[in-house]
Amino acid sequence: MALFDAYIKKLADYQRELQVQGRQVKEIVCPTTVSELKEGLPVLVGPKASSGIILRGDTFVELGNPDIGSSAFILWTDKTKLIRDGNITLIGSDIPESAGASLPFGQVLMMGGADLGKEEHALLEANQYIADQIEGYMIKSIPQHMWSRVSLDAAGKGFNFEILGRALMAIFRSAVPKIEAMEVMFVTSSKEDLQLLDNIGEQIREISSNITKETWKAKGYDIECIQLWDCESCPDSSVCDDIKGMVNVRKKTKKTPKPKRVKKS
Repeated sequence: MALFDAYIKKLADYQRELQVQGRQVKEIVCPTTVSELKEGLPVLVGPKASSGIILRGDTFVELGNPDIGSSAFILWTDKTKLIRDGNITLIGSDIPESAGASLPFGQVLMMGGADLGKEEHALLEANQYIADQIEGYMIKSIPQHMWSRVSLDAAGKGFNFEILGRALMAIFRSAVPKIEAMEVMFVTSSKEDLQLLDNIGEQIREISSNITKETWKAKGYDIECIQLWDCESCPDSSVCDDIKGMVNVRKKTKKTPKPKRVKKS
């Protein structure tokens, strides 16, 4: 499946170009199994590990505030050799050195697996917007963007982008066993660098949108939707539910044969 392969290469070019321009770039190589990824982490990772709420007064650093910008997207491929398994790339400042700051935030998750395909796409999309699975980390997500906070308590325990990357890898590998390799990129360097990243992201989101539309149509729903990853948090979910209900009723009506009229003699 070559849907995203060219964009994985574009992201590598993007990183190289920023390095040439003198950006601060840090690469970390992590373990690759779920148990090893979680081992030694100073925060809990998994369902209900966090309350999901971090108030402004309890925030150490804010990432991707809409006033500054964010970009988040996923890519997957069945060619695992394109993915640098266990690699985390940080372009820009890390969390411990950004106390009180509000940083632009880019997050790119790249996954490889011989059996990964369109059937796993919706699950992969949904997992990038984890709600309560990382202690001390909150995501205030909006369609196509990611706005998050790190708590003072988590920062005091040493929370940084390596920990966030390892936690995300563990969550994804647990949720989608077909993932054989995973790589993460974070960008906090500048709004300009983030915009260049989002130019790639726009193309990827268009492909993702088409995959989602195909999936909906295969289920019998011809619905246009920008909230492709989380129906539960969508303000229009009740409208979609009504539409789905009407479609189902219509299908049942079509399937139900009309009673034959009996002619009176």
